[in-house]
Amino acid sequence: MSGICYLVGTPIGNLGDITYRAVETLQLVDIIASEDTRKTRILLDRYGIKKPLISYHQHKEREGSEEIAMLLESGKSVALVSDAGMPGISDPGAVLVRELRKRGLAVTVVPGASAVTSAVSLAGLEENGFAFVGFLPEKNKDRVSLLETLKLLTIPLVFYCAPHDLEKNIAFLYEQLGERELYAVKEITKIYETVYTGKLSGIDIANKKGEFVLVVGGAKEGEQVDIKALLRECLEQGMSRSQAVKSVAQATKLPKNEVYSCSLELE
Repeated sequence: MSGICYLVGTPIGNLGDITYRAVETLQLVDIIASEDTRKTRILLDRYGIKKPLISYHQHKEREGSEEIAMLLESGKSVALVSDAGMPGISDPGAVLVRELRKRGLAVTVVPGASAVTSAVSLAGLEENGFAFVGFLPEKNKDRVSLLETLKLLTIPLVFYCAPHDLEKNIAFLYEQLGERELYAVKEITKIYETVYTGKLSGIDIANKKGEFVLVVGGAKEGEQVDIKALLRECLEQGMSRSQAVKSVAQATKLPKNEVYSCSLELE
């Protein structure tokens, strides 16, 4: 009988932020697959968990997925953990889930702490909903393309940001999105947890060390919209006309027939 793979949420800073079920799962599985075995060992030692560790990281997800699949097929149970938070959320894990599903192997989740929802909660947003983006792409053209698809959303945008990219990313967001509210949430659940508030054009962050979550205000209702530019962007990404029209209509909240008429003018 095949084993089960558990996607286990781990603390995002404070080691006390782990569920009873997560601890029980890590105690019961045969093997723990970890993004960084050294960091995971600190957590396991805190809770007296002694289990074999194998490495599963971003640069060898295909090979790691194959290894875990073989372990499950041999009847072993495996827990996958990332350095912090939920596997597959801006961390390795998605490739494994798809591979296991393809093979008909069991995979389940043991939820835990999330930097995304924690930051949104600390920001005190009144809007219903937000769009989680994660880390911005490394290549500038990919960053620009991504923001083109998001800039007209009227809900807040949430980004992960490493400290060495903080100033560069805020400047880029201001360049692409214009003036908007900004909440820079630092070191969530740790001793130096701080919420800095300001604007994309300028925010006073006294200490730039540590991991950040940036919560950026959404577009204002009635903001000028270049429908044709948005349609071209969607078509260049390989969408059909109908898909492009639907995507732009949803993003701009404009009637589909109006967007469709604009699409005809592109020819």
